[in-house]
Amino acid sequence: MTYRRDLPFNDLPSISPTGVDLETPIILKKLTSAARNLGELNGLCETLPDPTLLINTIILQESRNSSAIENIVTTQDELYKATIEAPSDQNHATKEVLSYRDALYVGLERMKARKGLILTNSMVEIVQTIKQNQAGLRTTPGTALKNAINGEIVYTPPVGEFVIREKLAALENFINNDSESSIDPLVRLALIHYQFEAIHPFVDGNGRAGRILNTLYLVQQGLLTQPVLYTSSYIVQYKAEYYQLLRGVTETENWQDWVLFMLTAIAETSKITTSKIRNILSLREALEHKIKEALGASYNHGLLNEMFALPYLKIETLEKKKIAHRQTASTWLNKLSNADVLRPQKMGRTTYFINYRLMEILVN
Repeated sequence: MTYRRDLPFNDLPSISPTGVDLETPIILKKLTSAARNLGELNGLCETLPDPTLLINTIILQESRNSSAIENIVTTQDELYKATIEAPSDQNHATKEVLSYRDALYVGLERMKARKGLILTNSMVEIVQTIKQNQAGLRTTPGTALKNAINGEIVYTPPVGEFVIREKLAALENFINNDSESSIDPLVRLALIHYQFEAIHPFVDGNGRAGRILNTLYLVQQGLLTQPVLYTSSYIVQYKAEYYQLLRGVTETENWQDWVLFMLTAIAETSKITTSKIRNILSLREALEHKIKEALGASYNHGLLNEMFALPYLKIETLEKKKIAHRQTASTWLNKLSNADVLRPQKMGRTTYFINYRLMEILVN
């Protein structure tokens, strides 16, 4: 049957494209680069004494960029301030960005609990966490992806719960059964990402869930020990090309350009993430000396850790984390402000103490 954008694509082919050469010289060259850069990032993560101290800040950047692809925009200040505030004080966009971070953690927990398997039920839980509701798979017709400017239909995904479940089951098998294909895992990731987005199994949240799936797959395959790669920064930069190449696979089976795009995203964001982590480690070492000078005998290592887990601090944060009583916390933060380690910023009745050098690394 001839493909038509305005009709449900129930004939979406199997994930393993037949008769398509995925080992062309140009793909293999890009694959080598992506694998090398990703391996360097993973090696750096494995040397960290406590990687969880860095993960939160890196993952928040991925959350923000992935949400921005869906036109959910929050500022860096709003985002990091929200990490230490109650949900009632967060705006809608910021809540959605933080929900993305929570959804990634949910996905990792489910994968570990299910012996490394990435299952359809896990995808459902991920989307429910992103959207903060009980949404399941699409069960009603009428979904069509449209051009935001002129309203033209650009793609109509498969329709019917049975069809969607059948295609997700095939995708699930491809993800979890390495013996199904000899294709390199990074190329497989490109195929998986396309297939998930083409199935479009949910009413909303598909793009963000698909990008979480990318990270989960890299962890599952042992290519990353920590979920720190944020390919969304590359996709945000080349958003129009990203959607154009997705449609190119659907309409003309142009797999090569799509695979090259995803391999480039992995290569480039691996380099960026590696650089950010190294810069953060250097900053942490430099600030540790400055903090010890400013606080003297009252130096607390927990305070240093908190400064790099949360770029925005306030007195109540240190109280809540049981790092210091209120008076001590106030004294520490003010001393660090006077020493130009932190930068105070008053918003309403609250004074936030910002690790501004860390923020500069994260946003650039």
